[in-house]
Amino acid sequence: MSDFFDAFEMSPLSERGPKAVAPEVFRGIYAMPVFVTIPTSDLAASTDFWVRGFGFIELFSIPGQVVHLRRWAFQDVLLVPAAAGAERTEAPAMSVSFACVLDEIDPIVAACTELAPGSVTGPRDTPWTTRDVEVVTPERARVVFTAPKEFDPDSQEARDLASVGIVAPGSADEGHRGEHG
Repeated sequence: MSDFFDAFEMSPLSERGPKAVAPEVFRGIYAMPVFVTIPTSDLAASTDFWVRGFGFIELFSIPGQVVHLRRWAFQDVLLVPAAAGAERTEAPAMSVSFACVLDEIDPIVAACTELAPGSVTGPRDTPWTTRDVEVVTPERARVVFTAPKEFDPDSQEARDLASVGIVAPGSADEGHRGEHG
């Protein structure tokens, strides 16, 4: 018996490919299971970049101390003032990835290219059937937006997943998830 289970019902995104629709920004309050904290030397400029470039909203802020940004449920970012005298390096300080849908990729590329020319790499298609775009923010955070593409149940990717006991969406064995072995 396998411990794998289908947790797509927990995700704000359950459809792949060009028909997938982005969920609304989630404005509710919850105990955040994960979030990133990004130090910045300019809270206002960083907030502007994340809102206009990535489509986050400012959920709340404490002036001069923290700005809580959010897109979908479980996509939370806290911008905080950088420590006085903190060194700014050219290499990205951290990396974080956010799920999105395919029709969000091009607008993110356009907005971030306009806000910070040279900050965008991609988009590129991955072997695990996503389209990804990477942006290095003014705070030097590497942010990847990753959109699931349609999954071909007869593809090499599906065979690779099946070889390790994971049943791909849309495959003939999909109804038997978790019953391997």
